[in-house]
Order: sequence, then C-alpha cells, then structure tokens
Amino acid sequence: MSNKKSLVTNASLLGRFLKAGSAMLAVCAFLAAGQAVAAPKAETEQPAAETQQVVNTVNINKADAEAIATALVGVGKAKAEAIVAYRTQHGEFTSIEQLAEVKGIGEATVAKNKSRLTL
Repeated sequence: MSNKKSLVTNASLLGRFLKAGSAMLAVCAFLAAGQAVAAPKAETEQPAAETQQVVNTVNINKADAEAIATALVGVGKAKAEAIVAYRTQHGEFTSIEQLAEVKGIGEATVAKNKSRLTL
C-alpha cells in the first residue's frame, strides 16, 4: 500500500516538475525572442519618489499667483493673489521674511515654506 502512495506522490511531483519546466521553457523562449523581463523589486525597496522629497521652489518676485499657490504649502489661490497684489503695490520683496507682511500669510507659513521660497 505504501508503494502505491509513493508512486502517486512521485507522479504528482513529476507532474509539478514538468509544469514548472514548461513554464521555464516559455520564459526562455520569450527572452530569446528579444523581450525584456523586469525582476520584481524586494518588498523592502521603496521607489525613489517616496524616499526622496522633491521641493519645488518659487521666486516670489517673479511668479504669478498660480505658480505660487502650486509651490507653497498652506497657500491657496486667494493667498497667492494677495502675495501678487502686495508685490504690485509695494514693489519686489527684499527678503523672504517680508512675505509675512502680506495679509493672510503669517510667520508660520513663511517658516513652513522657507526652502521653497526664492527672491
């Protein structure tokens, strides 16, 4: 009885081996045809976008309201328009800290966006 079970097990293993072998042959044929296959990344790898933060900068003396609103954190369309209006009325900013003088923009917003701001 154990010989029958052993034969069934061996036959099952042989069937699995043949299926795996034919899959490998298919992959080899695919590669031989000039196709590229990307190996899956390990689960511990993170895409570059997640590991490196890209910071957009904006020149507050040159940018329009849309560019300012897009680049700065906590600054929407209305605040960006206020920045442009302030610049138009008072002239170019002479320091990044001067941005806090714009109504609706406080020192905290300036500090939060310091790395994004240029003159």
